[in-house]
Amino acid sequence: MLFFIEFWERFGYYGLQAVLALFFVKALGMDDSESFVVFGAFSAMVYGYVSIGGFIGDKVLGTQRTIALGAIVLMIGYALMALAGENRELVFLALGAVACGNGIFKANPSSLLSKIYADDEKHLDSAFTMYYMAVNIGSFCSMLLVPIIGSMYGLTLGFSICAMGLVIAIGGFFGFRYLVRGVDSPAGAQPLSYGKLAAVIVGVIAMTFFSAWLLHHLDAARILLLGIGIFVYGVFVKMIAQAHGAERSKMLAALILIAEAIVFFTLYQQMPTSLNFFAIYNVEHEILGFAIPDAQIFQTLNPFWIMLASPILAWMYSHFGDKGTDLSMPAKFALGMLLTAGSFLLVGASAGFANEMGIVSAWWLVGSYFLSSIGELLISGLGLSMISKLVPQRLLGFLMGAWFLTTSIAAFLGGEVAKLTDLPEGVTDSAVTLTIYTDVFTQIGLVTLGVTVLMAVTAPLLNRLITRTDAEDAEPAMGHE
Repeated sequence: MLFFIEFWERFGYYGLQAVLALFFVKALGMDDSESFVVFGAFSAMVYGYVSIGGFIGDKVLGTQRTIALGAIVLMIGYALMALAGENRELVFLALGAVACGNGIFKANPSSLLSKIYADDEKHLDSAFTMYYMAVNIGSFCSMLLVPIIGSMYGLTLGFSICAMGLVIAIGGFFGFRYLVRGVDSPAGAQPLSYGKLAAVIVGVIAMTFFSAWLLHHLDAARILLLGIGIFVYGVFVKMIAQAHGAERSKMLAALILIAEAIVFFTLYQQMPTSLNFFAIYNVEHEILGFAIPDAQIFQTLNPFWIMLASPILAWMYSHFGDKGTDLSMPAKFALGMLLTAGSFLLVGASAGFANEMGIVSAWWLVGSYFLSSIGELLISGLGLSMISKLVPQRLLGFLMGAWFLTTSIAAFLGGEVAKLTDLPEGVTDSAVTLTIYTDVFTQIGLVTLGVTVLMAVTAPLLNRLITRTDAEDAEPAMGHE
């Protein structure tokens, strides 16, 4: 049931994401640089609001009710997007609704999943990896269909399909909700307070309009994100200071791993921005003899590889976990970062194999997306499982939001990194654009390689924090007495 609703929720979001940066350029008249920054601001809000949704699920409405409300708001957002056309005001209002709906929704299905597996921690990595596969099946289908439908029939139909997907998701959730009866946060175990529900709905409407305003005023959006980040991570640090023993050590390790994840998500943001535009300008639009109707479809390589690899990695985590030989979480994060560095170095190296027109084979992107996708499974795919293992259940929803806030911060950073590939005005020569893109990708890969070395060196220390027990803290005190 969770697989199904997550599929349709991600179908809508990634269908929108796949075409949004180019939609800004073609429909709203933005240049590449402005589209990257606005895209980054929208993505930042999408994930920056997740902590609020986690709090609502934990403390106000309950996990299951918050999932349903978030899905309804998302449905409205995609419907508005279908109606917006080239009206910038309505586009930004629709994006505000999507950002708010995602913020309400996103932390809660994963929180519910962790509650289902609360007594089966050794299989939690496997469960979350399969859950992550649902995310990527949804994103693969929408990233494939929405650009094609958009190019053939117009994006109004593409966005309408995203909205209809949420209608199906909502129906499935209510139809099969009995399967998770009794699995909820303490707030969800209480009778519904219509006063609280009304207050949340009013708040969502206000935040939707405020979010639309922020997309017109990006400096204000940056200040807001900074404020949210300081508040959320400030609360996290305060929770760590108030904790004791093994709980404090585990939460400190989680905070460090969250900081590492920000680096990964900054690189991940290049897929719908700089890598997407590189595919449009400098990659051969053909693979295995098949013509690629829209270069934006290359983004489906990411969920394609994840769908193939997820069951294999899920089996490996369970198999080696049962034997007690699985890699530690910090080691998985470091390996994921190494693969991500390799993905950028690979596409950077493609310049040496371009034809006289500055066009490279699509296989360079296939290989790059393979490496980054496995890296994603090792970092993003296990991030939710990491939070579930390392933080107390009473704080789970809020700290799931803190995890998703990494993507919000990285969205702004990713937009700034993508601007490094901004083409000079009037430049359309593929030989020139090839040099600009591949030089930046090579630099990104080298910097990421340096981060990987630092992560590998500190992995043993992090693992000691994760595996520390309260008994170890008690032993010195007993000896002293």
